[in-house]
Amino acid sequence: MGREGYLGEFEQMLLLAAMRLEDEAYGVALMQELETRVGRAVSRGSVYVTLDRLEDKGWIASEISSSRPERGGRPRRIIRVTREGVAALKKSRAALLNLWDGLEDALDAR
Repeated sequence: MGREGYLGEFEQMLLLAAMRLEDEAYGVALMQELETRVGRAVSRGSVYVTLDRLEDKGWIASEISSSRPERGGRPRRIIRVTREGVAALKKSRAALLNLWDGLEDALDAR
């Protein structure tokens, strides 16, 4: 399977954050979610480049919301994780759990 079949760490984080935020999953909210839950400050550019890549892979879909007065009339790009995105997350989780299996003692010993 090519590289497209595997999630990078940041891709995983964005997909998981989007699932948590549901209908409020848009760029700035995703950035805030990552900073709050992971303690990782990310740039707007890295978020949008990665969202574009995830959409190209079919792992998210996006739609433009109606304009919002609190945003000066600008709409939001709302992100939704697709079935394929959920499948990619499950595959990634299983692979990572397999790698972590049995390493707890080795990690504690270091």
